[in-house]
Amino acid sequence: MTLETNDAPPPGGVDDIPAPDGQLTLKLPATRQEANLYGDIPGGWLVSQMDQAAELAAGREAGGRTATVAIEAMDFLSPVRAGSVVSLFTRVCEVGHSSIKIDVEVWVRAPHEGCHERLKVTEARFIMVALDDNGRIRAAHHQG
Repeated sequence: MTLETNDAPPPGGVDDIPAPDGQLTLKLPATRQEANLYGDIPGGWLVSQMDQAAELAAGREAGGRTATVAIEAMDFLSPVRAGSVVSLFTRVCEVGHSSIKIDVEVWVRAPHEGCHERLKVTEARFIMVALDDNGRIRAAHHQG
């Protein structure tokens, strides 16, 4: 006798809720000081935070100093309002001889009271290289 099971999740189940991929690396408020005249956070500020999160993740992987050498295509899916809580998730997707590829996702919680929904704003792949103390490229494998 064989028992058949249905591995598909039920419609409307937990698997249908979008969720961040990776490890929470950085979490900070998007304050009014960063906002433009309309109360939105500029994309450049988000890219700067993404770069910092990628550097933290790559530095952990490489056991030291890293630098960004490339950022792959990025689309902004929705505006970020001042007062939002910005969470950056990172995932190491490839480690080469001296390079580390890090996927970075940005998720926000809107500043509205009682709003607990997290919304994905953007994502990109950052290509980082490991550097020695003199700023020269070195092997990316953690020595530690």
